[in-house]
Amino acid sequence: MWSAGRGRAAGPALLGVLLALSLPGGRAAKTDVGLVTCGSVLKLLNTQHRVRLHSHDIKYGSGSGQQSVTGVEASDDANSYWRIRGGTEGGCPRGSPVRCGQAVRLTHVLTGKNLHTHHFRSPLSGNQEVSAFGEDGEGDDLDLWTVRCSGQHWEREAAVRFQHVGTSVFLSVTGEQYGSPIRGQHEVHGMASASAHNKWKAMEGIFIKPSPDAPGGHDEL
Repeated sequence: MWSAGRGRAAGPALLGVLLALSLPGGRAAKTDVGLVTCGSVLKLLNTQHRVRLHSHDIKYGSGSGQQSVTGVEASDDANSYWRIRGGTEGGCPRGSPVRCGQAVRLTHVLTGKNLHTHHFRSPLSGNQEVSAFGEDGEGDDLDLWTVRCSGQHWEREAAVRFQHVGTSVFLSVTGEQYGSPIRGQHEVHGMASASAHNKWKAMEGIFIKPSPDAPGGHDEL
């Protein structure tokens, strides 16, 4: 069985921003081509299966029992926003462009849990389970993902991969879909090898203006 948890709600100001982003014609998400920066809040689209990385206050009914992570087709769901953060030791100052090969944490905005994986089997495909873990953005060393991309920095128009630091799997979608209570949502899991199933692109979001003195930084917002 699946179970609903009791996550912490985001602050009213942040919820207001997310609501504005989700409205048809909302302009806050419209920015020029540029770099993904630390502190930005964004949605991630799996380019093969056309679903956005998503989480919600529903726990897996098997495996770890932690908060589930899925892929959804809707582009206007506020539960698909993630904040780009550094590791526990820092290394990702607000506004600094994310480097290819840099380890980051992806924190789910509305529940404060980090994108996480570990040696549990995913419920549908039998790959490695991906969950959301921690409280108020603090989890453990299994929350770190290396951004795999070509060039020097993560560019918003480019597809990238996320490779887990602890277990080396790639954040992936292969098309399996859940039934009740999250009918139609896609399983997100970890796969051992790089493929078209684990390419992601930055989509809607609030992108922090790159610091003027950061390598590759330039004005956008």
